[in-house]
Amino acid sequence: MTRPHVFLPGDAGPPLLLLHGTGGDEHDLLPLREHLATGSPVLSPRGTVLENGMPRFFHRRAEGVFDEDDLRSRVDELADFVGSAAAEHGVAPGSWTAVGFSNGANIASAMLFRRPEVLAGAVLLAAMVPFRDGPGDVDLTGRRVAVSNGRHDPMATAAHTATLVAQLRGCGAFLG
Repeated sequence: MTRPHVFLPGDAGPPLLLLHGTGGDEHDLLPLREHLATGSPVLSPRGTVLENGMPRFFHRRAEGVFDEDDLRSRVDELADFVGSAAAEHGVAPGSWTAVGFSNGANIASAMLFRRPEVLAGAVLLAAMVPFRDGPGDVDLTGRRVAVSNGRHDPMATAAHTATLVAQLRGCGAFLG
């Protein structure tokens, strides 16, 4: 539990895993708790990768081009951290709803595809397709996912959104 993070205890709703965007930190998304699930437990870790001095959750090769090997490794690292935090704070494994923005949304969708046992669902804001070759053989049946991207976002384009939504649905996630 040496990774910088904030944990807020709670007992009135689904536990939230808040994942900031590039340049953010573990405090950025905390106000969302009161709008999404007042009284829910919250875990908000900081990304451990620095790009031009800004925290991120994984490396990029270029703007909009993910280092997928690093992404896989960072998903496993973050998933293990979430599991340890759940055990330490008495949160049921696999009950987290990830709420991610941009880089945080991308690692959340990658976690759904690579380590689905960690998350019950996700809210993905400004999300891109995490893996060029698709999600692989993963079952997301029963997981609720919301994807919200801007119509004119130059990074999380309409094409990215359509592909990501199709991949999530193809794996059995309920999108709404």
